[in-house]
Amino acid sequence: MLNTVTASWPKHLALLALCACSLAQAQTAPSRIGYVFTERLMTESKLAKAADAKIEAEFSKRQKSIQDTVTRFKSMEAKFETEAPTLPELERTRRARELLDLEKDVQRTQREFREDLIQRKSEERANIAQKAYKLIEQIAEQEKLDIVLQESAWTSPRIDITDKILKQLDK
Repeated sequence: MLNTVTASWPKHLALLALCACSLAQAQTAPSRIGYVFTERLMTESKLAKAADAKIEAEFSKRQKSIQDTVTRFKSMEAKFETEAPTLPELERTRRARELLDLEKDVQRTQREFREDLIQRKSEERANIAQKAYKLIEQIAEQEKLDIVLQESAWTSPRIDITDKILKQLDK
């Protein structure tokens, strides 16, 4: 519960700062706001597409190997189910253990694959985010924005600077 409350603080503090800034500058000049849809940066930019292709190439061989193992396991399981009633008890038990061990190996391998894939995607996204945030700062300074938001329920296209960031990110 405490984590949920504290996790929402930065958003509330940013909104509070924006309101305070607006009130303080109300007599001089209106505040300028920008908005960036970060998910678009992570999916539509050339960097993101190149990273996805790189990860796909990196993990495709391993994924194929896992699929082959799953196919082999399923065929062994089907064969065992058809032959099990006619097998001697000792042979049936031995093959059931082999199947169980193979199933555990498949599950472990799939889990490790997913974890590694998620970690690599996170690393690539972090690299893109780092470059994007530097560009966001540059554009915010160039356009003299007081605040740049990245989450909102609704945003006017007038303050959306995502396309500008995408163009700079793709250079």
